[in-house]
Amino acid sequence: MITNNLKSEFWILTDTHLIADQLHDNGAAFKRMQQTSQGKDLVYQEIALTAFCKMAQEKKPAAIIVTGDLTFNGELISAQKFQEIFSKLTQTKVLVLPGNHDIFDGWARGFKGEKQLFTKQISPYDWREIFKQSYACAFSQDQNSLAYSVQLNPQYLLLMLDSNIYGQKDSVKAPITEGSISEEQIIWLRKQLDYAQEHDLRPLLFMHHNLYVHNPAVNQGFVLNNAAQLRQLCEKYQIKIAFSGHIHAQNIIGPVEKTPTIEVVTSSFCSYDQAYGVVKLDDQGLLYQRKIFDMTPYLTEAELQNQTVANFHEYLKNIQLKNLAGNSSEQGPLSPLERQIKQTFLEINYNYFTGHNHISSAELKKLTTSTEYQTLIQQKPQLNKYLKSLFDTSDHSNLIAKIIY
Repeated sequence: MITNNLKSEFWILTDTHLIADQLHDNGAAFKRMQQTSQGKDLVYQEIALTAFCKMAQEKKPAAIIVTGDLTFNGELISAQKFQEIFSKLTQTKVLVLPGNHDIFDGWARGFKGEKQLFTKQISPYDWREIFKQSYACAFSQDQNSLAYSVQLNPQYLLLMLDSNIYGQKDSVKAPITEGSISEEQIIWLRKQLDYAQEHDLRPLLFMHHNLYVHNPAVNQGFVLNNAAQLRQLCEKYQIKIAFSGHIHAQNIIGPVEKTPTIEVVTSSFCSYDQAYGVVKLDDQGLLYQRKIFDMTPYLTEAELQNQTVANFHEYLKNIQLKNLAGNSSEQGPLSPLERQIKQTFLEINYNYFTGHNHISSAELKKLTTSTEYQTLIQQKPQLNKYLKSLFDTSDHSNLIAKIIY
């Protein structure tokens, strides 16, 4: 048990995608990778995560839970650096689970000058060894995967699932996007849920892939292949909440049909606005809140001299907007209408991925009937379905979730 305190707090990080500084020289090959990394920051994550740990050391949550994709592309050195950074915490347990980019990823590379260089991949054995402090907290470990359970306090059992598909040796292929909970892991999970039921413990699910469809237009490879099977367990054992990542978007959905579970996806820490989740628990229930990390107070004087680091959120938004804009900058000067169309498209996407996509029906009608919006879908009709999926006119929040038992 991590703590005897019924009033506990843990934090959630996901999709940090750390590539250790020693794996690159910030040369041409690495800069090309940064430009094609879909809005992820690859340059400053050692600084960002170190600053985050300084805040955790100050505020002392009982645990920090990382729901996968700790590394950029499964580089062993990056996992070791992640552990080194978080090992400085003295009063907070760090509980990690792998994402689809972490284990036997054939894209694991270092970068030097114009070249990409092969670097050692992470095996399941390596993962357990590097993060042995996480597994040392385990109440139970699944011998057929990297899943484990942890009793947080007298009331809550944390179920850390391994939803990833990987082989038994180094890969030469791209990481597998889709995920599944294996039959052997399902058997182990049932035993954990039976134990929780028998001992009046409240189970909380953690995994990298998603239990539900969070976007009707873009969901292939994100939802578990056997999500229906896991949802049946959620119904049988009345699991109230699950936490996941993978989609890099802040989104909360559920309960869905007979499944009583609310699923919270926290957006990627290395993108957008450095979000993390804070979960406060007591004997009545729990409250999840999305928080934005301001790392400025935790930077060294030397780091503050770097204007990019000192204005990090502006930098993150700029690289994300450049990613969304694609190659439009290469098409020459834009007219005022074209600039407005581009800005509208970028802001709609940014608001969705940060969980700020709630809009009234009247506001939505005004936006979708505007000249810039109508021109955009006339020029690119294939975007119509996707854009419609980015708005939420319901009254629920993607930033806060509350569970009462």
